[in-house]
Amino acid sequence: MNAQRAPAPHPETGPPFWLLAELTYQCPLHCAFCYNPVDFARVEDELSTEDWLRVLRQGRELGAVQCGFSGGEPLQRRDLETLVAEAHRLGYYTNLITSGIGLNERRIADLKAAGLDHIQLSFQDSTREVNDFLSSTRTFDLKRKAAALIKQHGYEMVLNCVIHRLNIDHVEAIIEMAVAMEADYLELANTQYYAWAHVNREHLLPTREQLARAEAVTVRWRERLEGRTRLIFVVPDYYETRPKKCMNGWGNVFLTIAPDGAALPCHTARMLPGLAFPNVRDLDLRAIWYDSEGFNRFRGTDWMQEPCRSCPEKEKDLGGCRCQAWMLAQDPAAADPVCAKSPRHGELRAVVERAQAPQAGVPAQPLVFRGRRESKALGRPF
Repeated sequence: MNAQRAPAPHPETGPPFWLLAELTYQCPLHCAFCYNPVDFARVEDELSTEDWLRVLRQGRELGAVQCGFSGGEPLQRRDLETLVAEAHRLGYYTNLITSGIGLNERRIADLKAAGLDHIQLSFQDSTREVNDFLSSTRTFDLKRKAAALIKQHGYEMVLNCVIHRLNIDHVEAIIEMAVAMEADYLELANTQYYAWAHVNREHLLPTREQLARAEAVTVRWRERLEGRTRLIFVVPDYYETRPKKCMNGWGNVFLTIAPDGAALPCHTARMLPGLAFPNVRDLDLRAIWYDSEGFNRFRGTDWMQEPCRSCPEKEKDLGGCRCQAWMLAQDPAAADPVCAKSPRHGELRAVVERAQAPQAGVPAQPLVFRGRRESKALGRPF
């Protein structure tokens, strides 16, 4: 799609609900399913503390009420407590999305004093061996210590574990670990195939049998726990026949700010060709949200091609995911190939069918772990 003049602002656009501050792409982990861009190493000019404070103020003036601090690993930023304190002063509900690496007694006490409302802690598996293999680090014991600190300081225990072929058969053990930690929530988030997960898709896409078995285990535990630990099981898009309403609609709820200040409707949108995404160093958030080409391009339904344009469900799913359309159909305005009505749905089904016999052959490409050297080598693979 060629870059053209920006579409007119969508008349029904309201303010963003959620501001996601991706503070840094620095991270001590090297997960093979990381959602950061595969060329993250090219982003070296992170926003300053003053830049982020200005973004937080403008976001609140715009109407955002929730603020998530993520990365990379947000604890890599020494000014995290300063940013949390300002977000709290402004009236945001604040959420830290973390691997737990770097969360010690002093930092969690300082974050609590700054007003941090919520912490989501990630694990890669229920055992030290698999957890550390999948992150290519020795971090399992550090994560367990972080979990204990979160409980000690009165936070809800919210655990997230990304699920894929290499750990999906361990779902029961992962649930048992969460229950032993007295987790209030456990999100079993099946991998969505963007960024590093897309690079490693042949290794990570589970079989139908694995998915069915894992979901059945989750249902059984959900009944057994009776709400003591809430279990959330997210099915991967590739096994659906209707697309999700991605990010609850393009430029509708979520406003993401990347570490270098790029403003995005979702954290993977920068891969899309022909779109100009503004930077908070150049424009204020109000102009970015309401007037920029990047945020108006796929708002509403006027941009749609067939079969989406005439589909009776178009208001329900808004055509699905634009990044997935680009990756799988090479057209960001195409129907999401997850949809059974998409002309490219058969190609997606072929990918799924290949995954049904994961032991039939060794994937052509070895598992690629997230790293700066690999990032520079891969560049933009889509």
